[in-house]
Amino acid sequence: MNVQDPSSGSLGQVQLAQAAHSYFIDLSLHENLSRTPIILSLGREIWLQGDTRVSTVSTILPEICIKGTAMNRLHQAIAGAHQRPILGAAVYFYDPVFLEIAAHMGFKVIWIEMEHAAITFNQAADLCRMARGTGMLTMIRVPDARRESVLKAAECGPDIIDVPMAESPEQVADLVRYARFAPVGARGFFSVSRAIKYGMVDSVSAEQQKLNTELSLLVQIETVEALNRIDELVAVQGVDIFIGPADLAASLGIPGQTSHPRLLEAVVRIATAARREGKKIVTACGPSDFIHWTRLGVDLLFSANDIVCLKTGAQMALSAANEAIALAASEKVTV
Repeated sequence: MNVQDPSSGSLGQVQLAQAAHSYFIDLSLHENLSRTPIILSLGREIWLQGDTRVSTVSTILPEICIKGTAMNRLHQAIAGAHQRPILGAAVYFYDPVFLEIAAHMGFKVIWIEMEHAAITFNQAADLCRMARGTGMLTMIRVPDARRESVLKAAECGPDIIDVPMAESPEQVADLVRYARFAPVGARGFFSVSRAIKYGMVDSVSAEQQKLNTELSLLVQIETVEALNRIDELVAVQGVDIFIGPADLAASLGIPGQTSHPRLLEAVVRIATAARREGKKIVTACGPSDFIHWTRLGVDLLFSANDIVCLKTGAQMALSAANEAIALAASEKVTV
């Protein structure tokens, strides 16, 4: 879709720009228009194809929007992937080297693990800083939706906060309440954190509202209890869905069987409910299951982690060396 900026008089493709002014507009019911990212600078006037005129974000929504929500940084990355999943890698221990290698290899999101791993909040904040320098997005998985867990993770300045084992709409609502500033939530007013640029902004309040837009929130659906309440869980606004296949398989009584028909049936049920509410879908799995998730149309796929990569690389080197030793012995090579 083309837009015309009257200040320049030229036509051009709509491009992703300032995160604070990014809106995802569903124009599928508007004549001759499709689902398209539209970027506005407040106070600037643009023309939409078909001479539909808007002047600011505040006027675009009521005039032409069927569904419109502010695009956080994760949603922007997904929109820019052109219906292909973006790929992420997880860090289970504090390893800046792995983070940089992952960035050089082309991973777009780094998952900082704080549910199972012993990473501290100081280390998580450092990893967020490093990832920012590489252009990767960051996701912190906290242990639970308690205020302390969510708030400390949020102050590290990640792009995404993920809460595991969500089983009730109250848990999901807690995540929103503790991660969002008023009036959306009740996040504590702390003006000197990394997330607020240490207070070095023109307006702390304005920066807080910008963060309300930019920070992505995820909850993990990974138990039978969550599956049974999936319609209630996805009804909570402002939160996307992370499907945890390993724990869900265990909860279904088929531990380790992440390609089992019962697990895949449950995944489709969750994904259908999530899509009905306009949610993005995230997961993590091993190579044998990549095809299931790509067919499903997952938006973000975590496909590697530091421990598996280290183990796999070491095993490949060990196996290759042992094969060479065996070959040399069979050939009775002497020096």
